[in-house]
Amino acid sequence: MTTASERAGAYWFLQGMRGIFSLPALILITSFVGFTGFASEAGLLLEHAVFMTGIVWALPAMVLLISSILANASLPAAFLTVTLSSIRLLPMVAALIPEIRGRKTSIWVLLFASHFIAVTAWVFTMERIRSVPVDQRLRFFLGFALTLTTTVTAVVAAVFVFVEKLPPIVAGTLFFLTPIYFLTSIWASARDRIAHYAMIAGLLGAPLFHLIAPDFDILYTGIVAGTLAFAFDRLVGRRRKPAADAEETGQGTGAAADEGRDR
Repeated sequence: MTTASERAGAYWFLQGMRGIFSLPALILITSFVGFTGFASEAGLLLEHAVFMTGIVWALPAMVLLISSILANASLPAAFLTVTLSSIRLLPMVAALIPEIRGRKTSIWVLLFASHFIAVTAWVFTMERIRSVPVDQRLRFFLGFALTLTTTVTAVVAAVFVFVEKLPPIVAGTLFFLTPIYFLTSIWASARDRIAHYAMIAGLLGAPLFHLIAPDFDILYTGIVAGTLAFAFDRLVGRRRKPAADAEETGQGTGAAADEGRDR
């Protein structure tokens, strides 16, 4: 006989599964159709593409890995490239895990869940997690993440044979949907202005660093844009504080004067 807690857990897991019909999931699935075309064009076998989808589960890292293979890069170089690309997910893990962690959640379960924290799952969950009870948030996240990963892997396997027939421009357009969605979603879901500053600095600096150091442009762009955003945010914060203090002092003085007149 199922308990109320088990029924609640099943309900929130199913609510997470329903996210497969959301716009973020649809865009990611469509983008993986483009990735499948890229993998097929690069000479990967079906089992390679499917394995990579489920195990790596980060589209930019997968693209970099295939690019390293095409460039005949050494294994350590490919490993370093994929690692540096995936470091960007660490702040997302650090931000999301405290939100979905329950009082009795095992560390092993959290480690398992962290594998599925990529941009789509992070944005989807962070936008909806406030409406989910704390003790059901992990089930909600896993319901969405497991369903999304399974669906995307199945799509890659299903379209691998047929994607070669797509015109290159179509496959490229589908593949390009992901960065466009990531950019707009992260901008909309950012809680602090410093994230907006960093994105603007990154967009402006990326073409420059690509010309200067194309092999390390993403790394340099992230470091410089993040540093500039942090410095600018601190500068703006210092300018706002005296203005806010002056306004508060003025309000306090006005209130005291009004009180004196009332007396």
